[in-house]
Amino acid sequence: MGDILMASMTFSRSTPESSTTPAEAGAQRTSEILNEAIMDSVSSVRDSIPKQHREHFNTLRQEIIDFAKAHEIPKESLTKPDALREAASKLSTPDLERLANLLERFEYLLKNKEPKKEDYTEALEHAERLYHLKEQYTSQVALLEQVGILKEGAITGIDGNTYPIPTLEQIAVRLFERRKDLETKHDQGFTKLLLVPFGMSLDTLQETLKQFLLKHKKLHPSFDLDTNQPLWTSEEYQGADIGDSPKLVYYQQSFMEDGHGGKTKAQILEGQETPGQARGDDGRTGDNGQTGDDEWKGWTVHLLQPSDPSDPCSLGFASILREDQGTPQGNENPRPPLEAGKTAEEYLSILQETQDDENSPYHNESGLTPEDWIMAFMIHLTEIGQPLDNHENGTESISYLTGAFLLSSVNVPLASWFLDRRHAKLGRFDFRFRAVGIGARSSVMV
Repeated sequence: MGDILMASMTFSRSTPESSTTPAEAGAQRTSEILNEAIMDSVSSVRDSIPKQHREHFNTLRQEIIDFAKAHEIPKESLTKPDALREAASKLSTPDLERLANLLERFEYLLKNKEPKKEDYTEALEHAERLYHLKEQYTSQVALLEQVGILKEGAITGIDGNTYPIPTLEQIAVRLFERRKDLETKHDQGFTKLLLVPFGMSLDTLQETLKQFLLKHKKLHPSFDLDTNQPLWTSEEYQGADIGDSPKLVYYQQSFMEDGHGGKTKAQILEGQETPGQARGDDGRTGDNGQTGDDEWKGWTVHLLQPSDPSDPCSLGFASILREDQGTPQGNENPRPPLEAGKTAEEYLSILQETQDDENSPYHNESGLTPEDWIMAFMIHLTEIGQPLDNHENGTESISYLTGAFLLSSVNVPLASWFLDRRHAKLGRFDFRFRAVGIGARSSVMV
């Protein structure tokens, strides 16, 4: 059985009596790298991997360590061929093949600086089975191209840098790697993809929404729209995310002018962001104490509940329901919906307090930003032909956007569709205000 393992690995050990061939020298170097990667100090090896694959490195490394621990194999033996061969001889054939597969994939990643194709295949199959990812991704990329946001596969950020859209494979791998963390959220109905070009100017996104609404009116003449003012915005939104002192901060921890804990968009794009926010990692820290990798910098990728949270294939996004109108979702940890009627401060507090509480039904959720809402609105209208957050119909609600904070007025952004005025609205409100028709929507950041 040890021969099966060693045949699946290319590690070899030279002896004083034998000359070292180039292949053997390469194998020795790989063994040295593997030794450094498996043992505690892994920062230099991890940092040699492209950013988009470092989470894959972390996952594979931990799987190998967990396997060894479960089978009472000393971690040190994983990097010593003789000791590994001896330990492997005691494994059953299925366990032996599993270990060989893990080590082979890990070695391939170290040598080629990218995962094996088979790793993508497994991830894509997982993402397709649980999230119907390909259809969602394809349709949203098409919309991003149609409205002029995505050009040659990328956007231009407020800093002038180009940010490519996350690939289908990157998102699939991320969903697969976080499958244990996301299992409960999937059970609660968080299956709706949302791709957000966060790094773009908010002014540009607002203009994009205006043009989108005007085009939708042309294609659907019965759509009741004020063509003179398809989008109303508070003056504070003009240039809110740019300049030396931006009015808008993101992912704040409180609605306080001082000590809010948020970051400007420029700071986020510079990489000074709060871990796990506006980026593709979950806030893990490496052995050097640094936060995770950018992965798809300039973009945010979310999972939300679709219009029917019990049906993962349903189109559009779930409404913010009025008080006592919602039904808990999920079997493992039923999640009562965040119904309208609370203050923005209360919604933010709920999401903040549950970040470290894995038993909370709202664990891993974050509030939305104006950028998130604009993209969700366009997708929702495209898919179901109805505006998002049409609060005047008596069942939906205005949305507090608790993922952002307007410093200049110490207010929280809000958004909705105003039926009587026939336009979308991006406004602001007192974070301490409570109303039966105002609520908040949350997402899971992938």
